[in-house]
Amino acid sequence: QVQLVESGGGLVQAGGSMRLSCAASGSVFSVRTMAWYRQTPVDARELVALITGSGRTSYADAVKGRFTISRDNAKNMLSLQMNSLKPEDTGVYYCQSGAFWGQGTQVTVSS
Repeated sequence: QVQLVESGGGLVQAGGSMRLSCAASGSVFSVRTMAWYRQTPVDARELVALITGSGRTSYADAVKGRFTISRDNAKNMLSLQMNSLKPEDTGVYYCQSGAFWGQGTQVTVSS
């Protein structure tokens, strides 16, 4: 069993930055692939970024060069640093690992 709790969402102006965090508990964190997804009212939930247990990362084309996913295995924490935010980045951001999802945190980017 894995519990995931996101934090750090809110309202930011376009061009600004925001950092999301996900606290994980339960199973062995360090070997799990972790990911951030986002969902908008009109689009399906989409993968934003993922990081494997060995630290390999992958990003959606829409966020490459602007977002950075990272993990701190000692603290069981996953992070997403988001820079140069755009209105289209608005959505609910979810932390995910395997079959487990967090409750989501709202990110709103105003134009």
